Amino acid sequence: MSASSSKQFNTAPARSIGQRMDALGKANEVRSRRAALKADLKHGDVSINEILAGPPEFLLTAKVADLLMAAPKCGRVKSARIMELCRISPSKTVGGLSERQRQELLAYFGG
Repeated sequence: MSASSSKQFNTAPARSIGQRMDALGKANEVRSRRAALKADLKHGDVSINEILAGPPEFLLTAKVADLLMAAPKCGRVKSARIMELCRISPSKTVGGLSERQRQELLAYFGG
């Protein structure tokens, strides 16, 4: 087998240790902030309507289903039902919601 016919693997561009540490630090901060927001949501310190109406930047790449499941009295089954009613894909992110989807979620939660 010649070198030209061998498989080529797609790899991420090389990053320095500093770049990797920066990325890891940012990812950890996002996870921590999301966890704190979910805890606030669960305890009623913040409403789902506030979050959906103006999501913080660190939440834009989070799955809508994960956010809904953090809401009080909203588990996996109820979250799936809400997303089906609002015609939202299970893989949809908060930042990827269309205006229609966002408005339907807000209306569902009384916002």
